[in-house]
Amino acid sequence: MKIPRLSAAASVLAMTAMLLAACAARPDLGPPPKVSASGEAAQLRWLDRVTWGADARDAQRLARLGLPSWLQQQLHPGPAVLPAEAQAQIDAMTISRTPVDQLAVALEAQRVAADALTDDDQKKAARQAWQQELTRLMREAQQRFVLRALYSPNQLQEQMTWFWMNHFNIDARKNNLRVLVGDYEENAIRPHALGRFRDLLGATLHHPAMLRYLDNAQNGAGHINENYARELMELHTLGVGGGYSQTDVQELARVLTGVGLDLRALDAPPPRMRPALQAGYVRRGVFAFNPNRHDDGPKTFLGQPITQHGLAEVDEALDRLARAPATAHFIASQLAVYFVADAPPAPLVAHMAQTFERTDGDIAATLTTMFESPEFTASLGGKFRDPVHYVIAGVRLAYDGRVVANVNPMLAWMNRMGEPLYAHQTPDGYPLTQDAWASAGQMSTRFEVARAIGASGAVLFRTDDKAPLERPAFPQLADSRTVRAAWPGLSADTRDALAQATSPQDWNTFLLASPELMHR
Repeated sequence: MKIPRLSAAASVLAMTAMLLAACAARPDLGPPPKVSASGEAAQLRWLDRVTWGADARDAQRLARLGLPSWLQQQLHPGPAVLPAEAQAQIDAMTISRTPVDQLAVALEAQRVAADALTDDDQKKAARQAWQQELTRLMREAQQRFVLRALYSPNQLQEQMTWFWMNHFNIDARKNNLRVLVGDYEENAIRPHALGRFRDLLGATLHHPAMLRYLDNAQNGAGHINENYARELMELHTLGVGGGYSQTDVQELARVLTGVGLDLRALDAPPPRMRPALQAGYVRRGVFAFNPNRHDDGPKTFLGQPITQHGLAEVDEALDRLARAPATAHFIASQLAVYFVADAPPAPLVAHMAQTFERTDGDIAATLTTMFESPEFTASLGGKFRDPVHYVIAGVRLAYDGRVVANVNPMLAWMNRMGEPLYAHQTPDGYPLTQDAWASAGQMSTRFEVARAIGASGAVLFRTDDKAPLERPAFPQLADSRTVRAAWPGLSADTRDALAQATSPQDWNTFLLASPELMHR
C-alpha cells in the first residue's frame, strides 16, 4: 500500500509558505553564528542535537542554507508554518478556540455546581464529568506539543519550549491545572523561549498555573506561604548556593503576598477593600493582585530595600533576581547540561554566563556562545536521550515528515518510560542526565517502544483503535536517506545486529534500539 502524499502543487505551496516564514527573520540579527559542519554526517549530528531528531526535510534545509544561516534562523525564528494536516488538528482543539480564562471560569462554575448537588449519584456523575473535561483539555495540550515538536520548522524554539517548561515545571494533575497548562506553555513559555530571561521569568510568575501550583494563591498578609518564594530562587533563578538566605525567602514571600488568581465570572466586581487600596487592584483574565491581601510593610531583599509598593514590588524583586550573577551561572549551567554534557566543562559554563550577563539575559545570545564553542561540537552524539526526546526522534526518523493522525500512542510510550508530559510531581522538573534514564528496566522498555515504532508504527495513522492497520504497518527505514547518510557513523556492533535481522520489522527495531539512536 502506497503512503498517501500531498499533491505536487500542494507540496510546492506548503514548502513555499515554510520558506517565506523562515526568511521572515529580523534584519538586525547581525552576522550568523561562527559554526561549521563539513559533510552530511556532521550536519546530521547537529540536527540530532538542535532539533527533535534528524529527518530528511530538515537535513535538506540545513544543506541548502548552510549551517551558519540555518542556525541563525533557528535562533531567531519567524512564525512557524506547520503542514496543513498537523495545523488542522491543532486548530480543531478546544484550547485553540476558547480563551483560557473562559475555560477556567466555566470549569470552576461546573465544579461548584457539582459540589452543590445533594443527590450522591448525581454529584458523583457531575464530578466525574468535570474531571474528564479537565483531562481532555490537558490531553489536547500534550497532543499540540507533540505535533509541533514533530513538524514545526522552528525546531530550536520547540526544544527550548520543552526545556523551559521543565525548568519552570508545573504538575498539571494538581488541582485544576489541567485547564491551565496548555495556555501556560502557549503564552508564558513559548513566546519567550529564545528571548530575554527576565521576560520569561515575569510571564511565568504572572500565570495562574504557576501561582496555583506553588501555592502562592494562598499567600497573604498574616498567612505567609513561602513555597513559591523558595522555589523562585532555588529552582528558577539563583540556584542552590546562590547566595540567598532564609530571611530572603521570607521577604520575597512577603513581596508576593496578594498575587494569585480569581476564578469568579470575568465581569465580577472587584473584592471589597478599603477605598485607598482600590486603585492597586489588578485583574487580567484569571490572574489577580489583591492589595487587601498584600503585606505593604518595609522589606529588604538580597541586601537591598524594596522601594516600590503593591504589585510593582514584584517587578523590582524579579529585576534583582534576573540580573544576579548567580542566576547567570545557574541558567548557563542548566542550558549546558541540556545541550552539551551531564557534567559540562566549567570554562564553557563561565563563558555562557558572561554572555548572559553582558546581554541582560538574552537566551539566544547565550545559546550562540554555546553553539560556537569547541566543547559543543566535541559533544555531538554524546547526550543520552530522555524518553520524550527518544520517542519524538524515533517517529521523526521513521516517518520523515509524514503527518501522524493520532499522537496518543506516542504519549503512551512516554508514559511507559516514566516521562509523561506535564506530570512531574515536584517543581524541580525531570532530570536531564543519563543516570536517570538508563536503568536496565528503562532500556528494556525502550526496546519495546522501538519495536512498537519499527514494527507497527501505523498505529499513528489511524484515529479509530479498532480500525485495521495500513499495510505495510511499519516504516521503510532501510530506504531512508537520513539513515543512509548516518550509516558511516554506525558502530560495527550496530551494523552486525542489523545484518542479523530476519525481517524489515526486526531491522527497524534493531536500528531504533541501537546506542546511536539512544543519543543525540
